Amino acid sequence: MSLKNFIKQNWPYLLSYVIILVLTGIVLLNNGKVQIHKHINAYVGNTAIDIFFKYITHLGDGLFAVIIALVLAFKNIRQSLYILLSYAGAGIVSYIMKHWVFLDSNRPHFVFQYHVRENLNEVNGVDLLAIHTFPSGHALSAFSLFFCLLFITKNNWLKLLYFIAALIAAFSRTYLSQHWLIDIYVGSIIGSCFSVLLYFIFYNKNTLSQINTSLPQLLSKNKTRV
Repeated sequence: MSLKNFIKQNWPYLLSYVIILVLTGIVLLNNGKVQIHKHINAYVGNTAIDIFFKYITHLGDGLFAVIIALVLAFKNIRQSLYILLSYAGAGIVSYIMKHWVFLDSNRPHFVFQYHVRENLNEVNGVDLLAIHTFPSGHALSAFSLFFCLLFITKNNWLKLLYFIAALIAAFSRTYLSQHWLIDIYVGSIIGSCFSVLLYFIFYNKNTLSQINTSLPQLLSKNKTRV
């Protein structure tokens, strides 16, 4: 697919995402991460909303992305590999940043407890982590997975659903005090960039068209050849 057609099919979501990035970037540039987190954390405490974010955050689990990709292989191998490699590539970048570059970055719970000396509003049943906060792996995974799904579907309602799912899953990490806003901001950029990059590798004209089939069909063809 050409860049022109790609933008034509996905421009509402790409434009919306860019606008969100710009507005969030303005907030980040004009406010400290502790101040921003205090404001967001003030909304924690509503039982229904707390439960919603407690469970919706699992949409950003790396395991969830892998499971979706493996299940999708029974429908289309190319789509499955597209998601797997997009997540894997973004995940490797995140791991390097967390463990080699920003290895001393602390999460909200640690900073508020030992530096700010204030208590956070916490969601019951959520174990708060302390280190390796930047960037957010869940935000990265959510955007990598759901933007891949968004790009490969032609159904506009599904596109909208995937876009919202990526945003909510990423935001849940800050709502639950697992990450700062800057963590999910950068994580989302990494995940979305890999989904776009890998899209043009997997869907550039007839590239990899030989795996544009389901796993059962591929196995059936191999048995016939044998």
